[in-house]
Parts: sequence; C-alpha cells; structure tokens
Amino acid sequence: MESISRAAKAAILVSALGYFVDIYDLVLIGIVKFPSLRTLGVPDDSMKEISASLLNYQMFGMLLGGIFWGVLGDKKGRLSVLFGSIFLYSVANLANAFVDRLGSTEDGLVAYQWLRLIAGIGLAGELGAGITLVSELMPKEKRGYGTMIVAGFGILGAVAATLIGELTSWQTAYIIGGVMGLMLLIMRIGVYESGMYQQTAETGVRRGDFFSLFTSADRFMRYLRSILIGVPLWFAVGILIYFSREFGQALGATKEINAAYAFGFMYAGLSAGDFLTGYLSQRLGNRRKVVLVCQLINVGLLAVYLLSRNFTSTYFYTLCVVMGIANGYWAVFVTMAAEQFGTNLRATVATTVPNFVRGSVPVLTTAFLYLDQKIFAPGLINSAQGMLPAAAIVGGASLLLGIWATLTIPETHGRDLNFHE
Repeated sequence: MESISRAAKAAILVSALGYFVDIYDLVLIGIVKFPSLRTLGVPDDSMKEISASLLNYQMFGMLLGGIFWGVLGDKKGRLSVLFGSIFLYSVANLANAFVDRLGSTEDGLVAYQWLRLIAGIGLAGELGAGITLVSELMPKEKRGYGTMIVAGFGILGAVAATLIGELTSWQTAYIIGGVMGLMLLIMRIGVYESGMYQQTAETGVRRGDFFSLFTSADRFMRYLRSILIGVPLWFAVGILIYFSREFGQALGATKEINAAYAFGFMYAGLSAGDFLTGYLSQRLGNRRKVVLVCQLINVGLLAVYLLSRNFTSTYFYTLCVVMGIANGYWAVFVTMAAEQFGTNLRATVATTVPNFVRGSVPVLTTAFLYLDQKIFAPGLINSAQGMLPAAAIVGGASLLLGIWATLTIPETHGRDLNFHE
C-alpha cells in the first residue's frame, strides 16, 4: 500500500482550510440574514421572501460558478481554480459588509443580491477543485480518508460562522470571512498540481468539455445520479434549517428558534457525520451502502421533524445535530462523483455536481414556497402550518430520487483514477 506523499498532505491541509472558509461564507447569509435585513430597513413581514431571494441569488451564482470553475479546472489545472475562486468570493464578502451605506433600502438590497451572486460564483470552485486534487494525489486505497478530512474539517467553518455571527455585527462577520480567504491565498503557493492532470495535459486529450456530459447516455446518467444523491442534504439545509425559525412557529415551539444556532448545531453534526461516513466507507469498501443508510435514516428524521409539536429549543437543536450526522455524507458523495469520471472531465464533474446540488435550492425553495403559500396555507386556519405538508412533499420527493440514484450508480471504491473519458 502506497504511503501518502508530501504533496498530498499539503493539498489536504490547504483544501481543508479553504473549504473551512468556503463553508463559513456559504452559510453566513443564513446566520446574519435577519440583523442585516433589519439594518437595511426590511419589514418583518417581508423577511421570509427577501431572505429566500438572497439565498437563491447565492445558489444561482454557485450554479454558474460550478460550470465555469469546473471547466477551467480541467483546461488550466486544479490550482487555477483554488486561487481564482477564493479571491473572487473573498472580495465579494468584504464588499458585502458595506451594503448598508448605499443610502436607501432598495439600493442596499440590490447590491446585497448581486454581491451574493458574485460570492456564489466564487464559492463554487473551492470544494470540487480541492476534492479532485486530493483524490488524484492520494493512493487509491486511502483516497476516502483524504477527502473525509477535507470535508469533515471544512464543514466546521459553519460552526465558526455561527459563533462569529452571534458575537459580532453582521458587517464584521462578512469582513472576517473576506480577510480569512485572502490570507489563504498566501498558503496556496506551496501546493503542487496533480500529476494525473499534467499527464493528461501532455497527451492532448480534450479536457473540460462540459457538454460531452450530455452527448452520451451513460455519461449523462452517471452525472444525473451523482447530482440527485446530494439534493436531499441541501433540502435539509436550505429549507428545514434555513427556515427553522418559521418552522418553530408553525410547530408550536415553546421558545423562538434561533436560526443561527440551528445552523451551528446542524453543521456540527454534518462535520461528525462526514468523518463517520468517510471512515465507514473506507472500512466497508463500499460508498453506496453508507450513503443509502444515511438517506433511509433521513426519511425517518423528516417525519420526526414535521410531526414534532410544542417542543423546547433544546429538543430542536438536538434534532439539528442528529439530522446533521445523518446528512453527513457530503464528502463521500463528492468523492463518488469525482471517481465516476476520467481525468479529462474529473474537475468539471467534481465542481459542477456539488454546485448543481446547491443550485437546486432555488428550485426547492420555489416549490416549497408555492405549495406553502398558494396551495396549503389558504385552506388552513393557522396559515403558518402550510409549511408542513409543503416540506413533506418537497423533502419526500428529493429523498426518493436520491435513494433511486444511490441504488443505481456504479460503486467506485478503490477505482484507479488514471483514465480518460
């Protein structure tokens, strides 16, 4: 069994720190949305819709950025993405701290939306490039451990965002995220390019051809299944946690749920889950079984979440941790996607797949809000409870599709990645 090279260790360290900052900036909008929108003068009765629009702008940016950075990673190298993406989202987050100085609520909101779009484009490149680089530098028998560390440690950035978002002003929280990102650029100087990528570049094989994913039925179905496996995770984050305060009201929580705490507890569970599922997938030699078990558990947890009534905040935050652990297959999911495809398309896939999953959030939230406000709420005495059947339908559909994709995608544990599409 091969030992882990110095280049691989450096890639793991820098990718883990980069993903830490990435996740910090990614979830910060959910933690500071209320204080930042209040500063801009947004009334409370418009908070749900406007905060959803900010999340959708960010996630749409990640959808666009996923394609751009993924193709760039295969055409120009994994390191070009690691440098460029973090610079873009760091600058956007620094600028985000000053949207309240534009004079009017409307101007501030427009700037906020566009900066979340730009930040989303930047945030899209970090994880896919890091996972691709680590996967190609690690021995195939130990690959899962490397990606496990990257994702498991990186997700703790959400916990840091929760603490900083609660202890500082929302403006300071954005500035801290931007500064951390720019500091990371200095560390990346010592990271080396993947040897597999360099060999592919020398062969003249066509690289980064995004549209080739749709010209073959086999490639397209592998790609589609890779995306669908991850969608349930972002249903949990983008709906159940992002709207946790509103769900608490609809479910009769005895104390108002703090969305920042919900994010912090959820992501603490996600970090533990990533380490656990990464370890189990290595020990069992099977990634699909681990992901399938997680998804089946999440079917039960969705029912528990929506059927709970008159609970304490302690109960809810404990449930957030448990849901985080059960949804903590992100590292395994992204690794599976990267392992499905050859070196000439690997960065494209590993970067676009997680961002298409994140990009599904606007679709999920639009369907959720439509079912809530147009279908169920008008027929209920307590209109807030329209959220419950809406979440059951959207969450149930995403879980069913995710389970189907997991059952039918090829197993990739231990696969030699030195091949082309």
